Amino acid sequence: MAEPILEVRGLTKHFPARQGLLGRKGAWVRAVDGVDFAIHPAETLGLIGESGCGKTTTSKLILLQETPTAGVIAFEGRDIAGLGGKDLMAYRRAVQVVFQDPFSSLSPRMRVEDIIAEPLEIHTDLSRAARAERVAVVLELVGLPPDVAPLFPHEFSGGQRQRIAIARALATDTRLIVLDEPVSALDVSVRAQIINQLEHLQRTLGVSYLFIGHDLATVAHISHRIAVMYLGKIVETADSDALCARPMHPYTQALFAAALPSHPDDPPHERPIAGEVPSALSLPSGCRFHPRCPSVMPICSEVEPALTARGGGEVACHLY
Repeated sequence: MAEPILEVRGLTKHFPARQGLLGRKGAWVRAVDGVDFAIHPAETLGLIGESGCGKTTTSKLILLQETPTAGVIAFEGRDIAGLGGKDLMAYRRAVQVVFQDPFSSLSPRMRVEDIIAEPLEIHTDLSRAARAERVAVVLELVGLPPDVAPLFPHEFSGGQRQRIAIARALATDTRLIVLDEPVSALDVSVRAQIINQLEHLQRTLGVSYLFIGHDLATVAHISHRIAVMYLGKIVETADSDALCARPMHPYTQALFAAALPSHPDDPPHERPIAGEVPSALSLPSGCRFHPRCPSVMPICSEVEPALTARGGGEVACHLY
C-alpha cells in the first residue's frame, strides 16, 4: 500500500477548565487523548462516535485551527507543526474542509464565483481570467453548470449549496478534504446525491477524505475504513465492510444496535447501552466505556486497554 497522505500519532489536545468564582485553572478537559490513524491516497477514513467524543476537535487540529498538546500530524511524511511561510500556505492549499451547514458556511453577500475564487486569490497568483476558468472547471466537477457563477447562495437549494462548498474546497487542487458531517443538514434524498458526487470526485481526482459523522449508514457507505471514537480515544478501527459485519468493541456494537432498522416493518434493535457519556473533566478509570458497558469485567475499571490488532482491524477491549 502507498505511504499515507496523512498520519496522526499520539495526537492529544487538553483544554484548561476554569473553576470557582475567580476562574482559577482547575482540571483539564481531555478532548483528544492519544489518537492514532492514517489516511492513504484516494481513501476515505470515516470517524464516528457520539457528540462530544472529540471528532470535531481532531478535525480542527488537522486544519491548524487548534494547536496540539502533544503528538504528531504528518502530511505526506512531514510534521505540520513546523510549517511556516510558503510551506504552510502549500499545506493550506492541499488540505481543505467542507462544513456541516451549507446555509451558514457560504457568505450571503458574495457571488458563487467570488466564493470559489477566494482561496485562489489567497493561495495562487492566477490572473482574473485564469481564476474564472478554474471556477467554471470545479463547478462542472460538482455537477453545476458554470453559468450559475454570478448567482448568490440564497438562490440555491441546500444540496446545491453543499456542492458549491465542495467546489470551493477543490479549487486549489486539494489532496485531502475534511468533511465535517457534510450531509447531516440535508434531506435524505439529497444526501445520497452528495455522497455519490463525493465518490465520483474521489475516483476522478484521487482526493482523500476524512469523513466525520454520526450516521452509521452514511459513514459505512462512503468509507473504506472506519475509526470509532469514544471520549477522546479510538476504540476500534477496521475496514468498513468488516466493521459492519462484525463490530467487536461493545461501544461499536451499541452504536449499531441504536441505529434505526433497515426496513420500517422490522422491529427496533434492543439497545444494550445505558447511562450518560461521562464528562471529559473527570474520566472513568481503566476503560472509559466500562460504566456503560454490558460486558464489563473487574479488570475494566482498573486497566485501560490498548488498541491491539484483532481480526483484521484493531480494538481496545479486555474481551479480546
